[in-house]
Amino acid sequence: MSDALTDTRHREIAVEHLLFWTMRYVEAQHPGLLDSLEASLDKLGDPTHGAEKDDDAVRHIAAKMIAGARD
Repeated sequence: MSDALTDTRHREIAVEHLLFWTMRYVEAQHPGLLDSLEASLDKLGDPTHGAEKDDDAVRHIAAKMIAGARD
């Protein structure tokens, strides 16, 4: 039996996979999506408060996803 943390991790992996392939598909049909997403990264932030807040880490992950979708 899986615990809540494992379920969350599995859900995150599934969502990232589906989002990544959706980004690639839409970009192929409508070039410019990835450029638009990349331009929006300055608006992205970590909603956490306190010492664990790391906007740059969140932006870095998103930028890596965009770069991966370009390949």
